[in-house]
Amino acid sequence: MQAALEVTARHCGRELDQYGQCVAAKPESWQRDCHHLKMSIARCTSNHPIIRQIRQACAEPFEAFEECLRQNEAATGNCAEQVRRFLQCAEQVQPASPPAGVQARPLPAS
Repeated sequence: MQAALEVTARHCGRELDQYGQCVAAKPESWQRDCHHLKMSIARCTSNHPIIRQIRQACAEPFEAFEECLRQNEAATGNCAEQVRRFLQCAEQVQPASPPAGVQARPLPAS
């Protein structure tokens, strides 16, 4: 999970910041009013393999978390158990190994 968060923050930091600001500014209606920003994060991260792996491996707990958020728009703290289950799943996801025979080349010395 840490790797996925790092990838997202590194490559999609602007989108994450905008979404976070929107959610904080609209506690009663963030699901509706910030949806377009949530989608921009999804588009941004869709090219990163670790995030795709987490989405696939943890789809069920993530969907349960999203459903809880929809049902508890004004009280997202009620979804702590769903968050815990999703994070527990995501922590188990390991980055895929490169195909057999493919080796990373060291960077040339500067």
